[in-house]
Amino acid sequence: MAITLHNLHPNKGATKAKKRLGRGRGSGTGKTSGKGVKGQKARPGHHGARFAFEGGQVPMPRRIPKRGFKNMNRVETFPINVELLEKEFDAGAMVDLATLRAKGIIPKLVERVKILAEGNITKKLTIKVHGVSASAKEKIEKAGGSVELIETTAPPAA
Repeated sequence: MAITLHNLHPNKGATKAKKRLGRGRGSGTGKTSGKGVKGQKARPGHHGARFAFEGGQVPMPRRIPKRGFKNMNRVETFPINVELLEKEFDAGAMVDLATLRAKGIIPKLVERVKILAEGNITKKLTIKVHGVSASAKEKIEKAGGSVELIETTAPPAA
């Protein structure tokens, strides 16, 4: 038998009739409609406790001290040492965000990279990044390479 719109129906036992509250004593859910006698949970508007509600006691999020500041506009800068560039790249290579991502050196969500001077470099590399320390730039240029800084725009003010 083909299924068509006029003979669609849910599986047996998949649906249940809605509980009919307040329909007389004989129904089993008459008078107090299954809410018991008085109390906070029997009142209208009580649909379970809201988040962090503790029965009128001052809730935990309001009791604990709040300190510090979280800058929502901060842009993380990913550090990379010159020794890693020495190990991963061949002489004469171009190093930029795309090649760093392709080699798995930086995660795909990293937006800014800064080169630091830890270790030594002997290969001539052309590097295009957002930042470079003075000593790292000196090491790269001493090895015959060059550094080009990428201009960044400031994040929009909130």
